Amino acid sequence: MSTTRFLTGITTTGTPHLGNFVGSIRPSVAASLTPGVQSFYFLADYHALIKCEDPVRIQRSTLEIAASWLAAGLNPEKVTFYRQSDIPEIPELTWLLTCVTGKGVLNRAHAYKASVDKNTAAGREQDDGVTAGLFMYPVLMGADILMFKAHKVPVGRDQIQHIEMARDMAASFNHLYGEHFVLPEAAIDDHVATLPGLDGRKMSKSYDNTIPLFSSRAQLQKLIGGILTDSRAPGEAKEVEGSALFQIYQAFATPEETEALRKAYADGIAWGDAKHLLLERVDQVIAPMRAQYEELIHNPARIEQTLLAGAERARALATPFIRELRSAVGLRSLLQASTAAKPAKAAKAALPAFKQYREADGKFYFKLVAADGRLLLQSTGFDAPKEAGQAIAQLQKDSAALQTLAPRLAPVDGVEAAEVTAALQALAEAATA
Repeated sequence: MSTTRFLTGITTTGTPHLGNFVGSIRPSVAASLTPGVQSFYFLADYHALIKCEDPVRIQRSTLEIAASWLAAGLNPEKVTFYRQSDIPEIPELTWLLTCVTGKGVLNRAHAYKASVDKNTAAGREQDDGVTAGLFMYPVLMGADILMFKAHKVPVGRDQIQHIEMARDMAASFNHLYGEHFVLPEAAIDDHVATLPGLDGRKMSKSYDNTIPLFSSRAQLQKLIGGILTDSRAPGEAKEVEGSALFQIYQAFATPEETEALRKAYADGIAWGDAKHLLLERVDQVIAPMRAQYEELIHNPARIEQTLLAGAERARALATPFIRELRSAVGLRSLLQASTAAKPAKAAKAALPAFKQYREADGKFYFKLVAADGRLLLQSTGFDAPKEAGQAIAQLQKDSAALQTLAPRLAPVDGVEAAEVTAALQALAEAATA
């Protein structure tokens, strides 16, 4: 049976909360026990430098997140669990990928575009406060994924773009230097819950509405007591729809317990009683892990040893692979035969390619990518995949469709119309050859 590699990274800037446990930690620990799956989990401390300039916070977060995953049942003997900064091959791979990644691709990264839009709205220069780290971090993320030839990367829908970008980087490198990288796929689980926070919005550190995962029982009771509810009195029927309290309970309870609370809502349970039920249910799940967490958090040497052992396991894969990649691009001994790594493209000229995908807004898009990985054509969003597919078919059949479809195409910086037309004609000729 072939092995599928899954890879998940956790940025070390905050304290894990209940939302992290339900949305990431718990399902990932469960997935790590699946037969035929090889799992990689890393603490993304290089990524943390982009958004946090507090060294103490980054170090503390690394400790807290590592302790949380281990306390939740992650077995470092069965997975590769490591700290990103312990793998020097990753920043080296980042540079290799930087050299095959178009700036135009990075211009469209969601985080960078959001910063530009925010500056524009405020009347500031568009790159004000934007570091090269923020601009380039999709390449670092690509290196994280491609270094270990991950097949699947569990992400939310808002992260799909990063996987698409990693695929483009891999395809560009493979085209130039031969088949070295696996093209990863996004693994999206729509059944994983997104927990609301104390104020009903998504539980997030940025909203300051979180319940820390390993709060003491007293702190847990206080925070749950502060969950926003409506003004309905005891005896009045209550709605489960939109109730943060109910949604959090559901994420920790059995289906039978959830149905019992649903009935209690209909029967007019008092909010104080509902919050007490939530406290008991969450604490029942967290208490055993809390004891393990406290033991680990006070024994950083044990965690450090675990991470270094994981790094050794990770580097056993990364070191020979980066050696292979260095040789492929020509960074090799002068005594090595110059014919050792001829690009695979010499055998057959690569063609431009259409790629169809779905974005976080739920709409369907397509793009035309040149043989060297550069973006030539980008669509706007379609409501259905069939519509996007029909537009691609029109373009593949006749480049004149560029005029007909102009309203559905977004401009791409630095790309001439003649280059797009030539790419479409090359596809048409290949189809009839």
